[in-house]
Amino acid sequence: MNLVSTGRACRSKFLTYRNEGSASFRYPLFSTIGRQRMGAAIMPFKTILAVTGTDLGNSDIKLAAGLCEQIGAHLSVLIAGLAPSLPLLGVDVVSDIWLQERDRDIERLQARAAAVSKLLCDSSLSIDIASEFSEHVWANEAIGRRARYADLAVFGPAMLAGQALREKALEGLLFSSCTPLLLVPAGSTPTLRPKRVLIGWDAGVEASRAARASLELLRGAQEVHVVLIDPVEKDQGAEPGADVAAYLSRNGVRVTVDRLPSLGLPIAEVLSQHAIDRSADILVAGAYGHSRARERMFGGVTKSLLENPQLPILMAH
Repeated sequence: MNLVSTGRACRSKFLTYRNEGSASFRYPLFSTIGRQRMGAAIMPFKTILAVTGTDLGNSDIKLAAGLCEQIGAHLSVLIAGLAPSLPLLGVDVVSDIWLQERDRDIERLQARAAAVSKLLCDSSLSIDIASEFSEHVWANEAIGRRARYADLAVFGPAMLAGQALREKALEGLLFSSCTPLLLVPAGSTPTLRPKRVLIGWDAGVEASRAARASLELLRGAQEVHVVLIDPVEKDQGAEPGADVAAYLSRNGVRVTVDRLPSLGLPIAEVLSQHAIDRSADILVAGAYGHSRARERMFGGVTKSLLENPQLPILMAH
């Protein structure tokens, strides 16, 4: 791997609950102390990782740099290269060709690292640039190791539109590191100072990790909607959404709970549409509540959100 280093307390007495199609309800809450003044929260994302490839252009890097500028964070760039697959037949005959292709890929990776360094050399940001050339089967581990030293990873439109590298990077970030991932689809305007945030909540471990990873974003937001779709009391208690709302409120978050029926529609579609209806700046969601194999074979909320994101999505596994 090559590395180039270049409040004031107040008191909240109410939580807001909303059932789709009815008026809002405000339930009294026990005393909550220590809420920070809205908009004055200190951001926890001190290092933001941008993952890119040798042929994805500079748009994703510039996007990540813009997010770093918003909050004064360090920008870490990882340029990942995938080694060509070793032929299974006739290895003795084609090994020279394979080695030549591998050498060309390494040269392209080195040239890309030099180009990114030149692109960012005049930036006022604190920056490091790393390149990693890995066998395809091990690429997720290499990306995951690098992500362990970041507070947030960012995938821009170029990465999302990719295929092989995107899949390995997703696997590495979500399963080989504990770093949350921000997906930024084309046409969206990402921000780490959102005014309106929507949380997809199912009381699962993944949703809990995503909510915790975004706590400082939530504290600074004017509106935070916790969305439950077809909630089940057995899984979420007699008052679905009450526990997570109380937890978030104790952490200085202004919470509204929205309970929605799916009406037979996919959950990802309902979440995305509700986020659009609420003019949310970002959607927070857990990733892969089911096994990866089941998601790949039968689909799931994570797969649907990844394939067709409608707005920036912060994910954690």
